[in-house]
Amino acid sequence: MHPIIKLVSQRLALGFLLLFGASALIFGLTEALPGDAAQAVLGQSATPESLANLREEMGLNRPALTRYFEWLGGIVQGDMGTSLTNKLDIAESVSSRLGNTLFLAFWAAIVSVPLAIFLGLVAVRYRNRWPDKLISAVTLTTISIPEFLIGYVLVYFIAVKLGMFSPLAMINDSMSIWQKLNSIALPVIVLTMVVLAHMMRMTRAAILNVMQSAYVETAELKGLSNFKVIWRHAFPNAIAPIVNVVMLNLAYLVVGVVVVEVVFVYPGMGQYLVDHVTKRDVPVVLACGVIFAAIYIGLNMVADIVAILANPRLRHPK
Repeated sequence: MHPIIKLVSQRLALGFLLLFGASALIFGLTEALPGDAAQAVLGQSATPESLANLREEMGLNRPALTRYFEWLGGIVQGDMGTSLTNKLDIAESVSSRLGNTLFLAFWAAIVSVPLAIFLGLVAVRYRNRWPDKLISAVTLTTISIPEFLIGYVLVYFIAVKLGMFSPLAMINDSMSIWQKLNSIALPVIVLTMVVLAHMMRMTRAAILNVMQSAYVETAELKGLSNFKVIWRHAFPNAIAPIVNVVMLNLAYLVVGVVVVEVVFVYPGMGQYLVDHVTKRDVPVVLACGVIFAAIYIGLNMVADIVAILANPRLRHPK
């Protein structure tokens, strides 16, 4: 078997194993929480008889292991189940929410990835000079501040004081693309500020590492400008680690938007998950958790596979 096919197969198998482990962990954590969905629906004043009847109706009186494997079998067949609290089909409820989350993550990536790579190139071009130090200081400052704090500060100064964007990121299908972009402008800015530093620093480090290579020195001796050497020779050979860190941050943009969605009341997966966690709606929590885990693990696998394909020793084995 070719080394690349073997390594890719191993990564895919490991990904499915991790996804199975993540689903079991999420289920175990929800089971460990005090109370259940029946208690959340009926409240603290419910009688033991009414609780027992509702638990039987919801299927909560069966063993946890039985419920887990029934749910897992449904997921494998594409059935996410029904919400315990509102009896709605979870797949239908999740579809629009997931689309909204991917829409937000997509535009955050469109802004953050090119900006991070550009700032990384500028930092290398002016390394150890004031542009490099300024870029590093600003990006490290933004990544050190909690997302919710950045969000509330932007809402106060940009939305309330300046009136530039809406403080609530509410979107629907009837809105035009420009209305949607105006509505999600603040969440996109927050997510960009959060992931920018990591991608910029990795771009800078990867290019500086390649700059020490002999072929880069040869290009410099030919009289090429510093920026041409960086862009034409160093950057293409630093793609593998840059793609890795970009994929990791794209995964974060999708699965790490929970806080941002709650701050801006955005109708995405994060807000949907938080709403049903408070209700102890286990099927919904499990479905959202597995979707987030699948996206995170999938993007990490893509990063690994790209790194494997970028390795010449694997592409051309002796």
